[in-house]
Amino acid sequence: MKTVSKLILVATGALALSGCGSTGLFNRDRPDEFAVQRQSPLVVPPDFALKPPQQGVPRPSDETLQGQTLDALFGGPSARSDVETSALGLAGTSDPSIRSTVGDNATHTVAKGRVTQQILSAPEGDGQSAQAVVGA
Repeated sequence: MKTVSKLILVATGALALSGCGSTGLFNRDRPDEFAVQRQSPLVVPPDFALKPPQQGVPRPSDETLQGQTLDALFGGPSARSDVETSALGLAGTSDPSIRSTVGDNATHTVAKGRVTQQILSAPEGDGQSAQAVVGA
């Protein structure tokens, strides 16, 4: 029993010491910590001149986050094409309260017909028993 425990102890010690060697299973390339160069300090250019702010002029950073997002997505304001301008001119102006008017119960809607009502009221299913009637 003592010889088995001594043998296991020697084998464990040999395995642990094999990790300390520079060759074998645990060999890997490491960066040289002495080859690192220091960064040079930042220097203000000699011709750097700040202008004092003028009264009444908005600061350059006063742009809203929403405006910055729109500019980033769509490239800022651009001129409309002739087709877009004429389409908007023909469409006219919209009523600002259109959403309230459409949601009102007194607003009359157009009846879409019997077929549309059947489609909207059809029970939900997997389509196995679906039928199509042509020319009815």
